[in-house]
Amino acid sequence: MPLWWTRLTQPPWSQPLLAGLGGAGLALGQAPFDLLAAGLVGLGLAFWALSQVRTGKAGAWVGWVFGTVYFAITLNWITEPFQVDAAATGWMAPFALGLLAGGLALFWGFAGWIAGRFANRVPAPLSFALALCAVELARAFVFTGFPWAMIAGIWLDTPLAIWLAWIGPHGLGLLTLILAAGFFLQGTLAKLTAGLGTLAALCAGVIFASAPALIAPDAPLVRLVQPNAPQHQKWDPDWVNVFFRRQLEATSQPGAPDLTVWPETAVAYALPYGERALAEISDAANGRAVVFGINSLKDDKRYNSVVALDDQGQIQAQYDKSHLVPFGEYIPFADQMRQFGLRGLADTLGGGFAPGPGPALLELGPLGRALPLLCYEAVFPNFGRALSQDARVMLHLTNDAWFGSFAGPQQHLAIARMRAIERGVPVIRVANTGVSAMIDADGEILGQIPLNESGFLDHALPPRRAPTPYVKLGEIPFFVLWLLCASGALIVATRRKD
Repeated sequence: MPLWWTRLTQPPWSQPLLAGLGGAGLALGQAPFDLLAAGLVGLGLAFWALSQVRTGKAGAWVGWVFGTVYFAITLNWITEPFQVDAAATGWMAPFALGLLAGGLALFWGFAGWIAGRFANRVPAPLSFALALCAVELARAFVFTGFPWAMIAGIWLDTPLAIWLAWIGPHGLGLLTLILAAGFFLQGTLAKLTAGLGTLAALCAGVIFASAPALIAPDAPLVRLVQPNAPQHQKWDPDWVNVFFRRQLEATSQPGAPDLTVWPETAVAYALPYGERALAEISDAANGRAVVFGINSLKDDKRYNSVVALDDQGQIQAQYDKSHLVPFGEYIPFADQMRQFGLRGLADTLGGGFAPGPGPALLELGPLGRALPLLCYEAVFPNFGRALSQDARVMLHLTNDAWFGSFAGPQQHLAIARMRAIERGVPVIRVANTGVSAMIDADGEILGQIPLNESGFLDHALPPRRAPTPYVKLGEIPFFVLWLLCASGALIVATRRKD
């Protein structure tokens, strides 16, 4: 093909343009849009762009643009916390989004560099799929990790979601990318294999799916309480008592729940103070168990905690959040940053939170053991994964008022649903401003309180399933699949060299 024709039909900006459109399409596949077709088209556009690269520099540019657009759209909610006190921090919002999207996209840019660098040995789409899976795993751990908006999330409401229970989100992401790459490999056999592989994955998802587990007639009844406290009013002295009374009123409504659950930091007082507040909560619950979020002070340190009150109004169990939000609940290098007036957005007292010892189970008496996931902790597939074998339920208490009223809360809800599928354990999700929901062990929402509404929901606790392969094996299936695919890529590279 003449060079002039190539330049005319494939101008230098065509690959980044395709990559950017691909990032936008893939983002539309995630909550709150949930447009699976757009997500698949987005992947196709990105791989089309990658199939044309021949140098590491070109691949890095395409991968970075793909990632930047994707993260800029999926993580647009990151600007919301800066608007709570807009006069002081509003100016930071666009910089926060730009730096976060561009910074996370560096992982994808590195994957693109690998694809372009070895394009003469391994087809770029194949090497990009393998590299992207590897860097996505790294994204879940580097700098404490941030595995939000994982590619596997586009399958949440499809039969393929059951693969989360077998190979986890990284494994499902690998399956997605490898099959997508197959359509852009040369040769009819590769395309046919990708098509049949996609069909097989869908069929297997249908086959592996179990019938919905029936809720037993004597299942515990749980009351979810959503106070709907906007973040700019949540700690305002004029409003603190309003929201507390709102929760007490919902708790005291007719009915006989075995457990009442309030959201993260539902009580404005800090333990060990506020005994009167605990007594009022117990009285409103009419002697029944209550779980709620509250700050606690111990050894001159402050913790973001979950407390369980027994039927006598006494604290029977407590969990201190261990995976804190960087720049939200604490500031890295706090002493140096404090000199510039920087502190965590959720740091109301100026000292930041201290991390707890790690994931643990709460004993809830007749209701069994519960695995608490405080807000951000639910984002991590491996957080408390092993403990979930012994948990009757997961408690996801959160304050999504920080994230606005659009993408953030909906994505956080989707993440909680993914954790339920992966572990085969139901989730009681209670959020300050919503969405509060009862989620069964298959990730289905059985009942919910919509965003930005106050109220309560009574629902029977659905059963858990047997521990899933992902709970037992973790990322081992992902590593095995990745090594098999990498071995295939090496075989291709060897044949090309010969």
